[in-house]
Amino acid sequence: MSDKDMRQRIKEVAVEYFNNSGYHGTTIRNIAKDVECSLPMIYYYYKSKEELFDEIIRKDYFDLLKRQAALLRRTDGIIDFYTKFVYDLNFLSDYDKRVYRLGIKVYLSFDGDEGLMKIMDDWEKTILPRHHQILKPYLKNAGNDIAIVRTLVHLLETLIQSIVVKNRFLPEAEIREEISIVLREG
Repeated sequence: MSDKDMRQRIKEVAVEYFNNSGYHGTTIRNIAKDVECSLPMIYYYYKSKEELFDEIIRKDYFDLLKRQAALLRRTDGIIDFYTKFVYDLNFLSDYDKRVYRLGIKVYLSFDGDEGLMKIMDDWEKTILPRHHQILKPYLKNAGNDIAIVRTLVHLLETLIQSIVVKNRFLPEAEIREEISIVLREG
């Protein structure tokens, strides 16, 4: 097995353990057993469980978010834009869904260390301004644009959790209908 394949296999098993047992309930020994390699082999790739967890969140989770954002292209309709963003989550790979699920746990402060939680807190502070910027041209005549943005972000979080955490497939029409209600179109 190549170094790249071994690193990926270790992360795949680790993500499963971190999701099922949490950071503190996961051991390198259990990961090594399921990867079918020795403890020194795991430590060859990762100095510690913390380094492994950090790579999964800092690299894989945020890379996933960047990849998903890069797929989005502005369309004429803001509802199409947000519908596509959520709907495409239905088609993430199993590994990406598990990484996303783990990232949500860290984001909600269910797991991880203080350093990761600070990164998530800093990222969270950018969510409302980012969506407000996207929606600004569409909210010119809205009475309370901040309330609409907050409501949309909460809806998006709920839809994302249904797909990623609860592993439900959400039809495009259902997503569009929910988003349309918030943005008062359709």
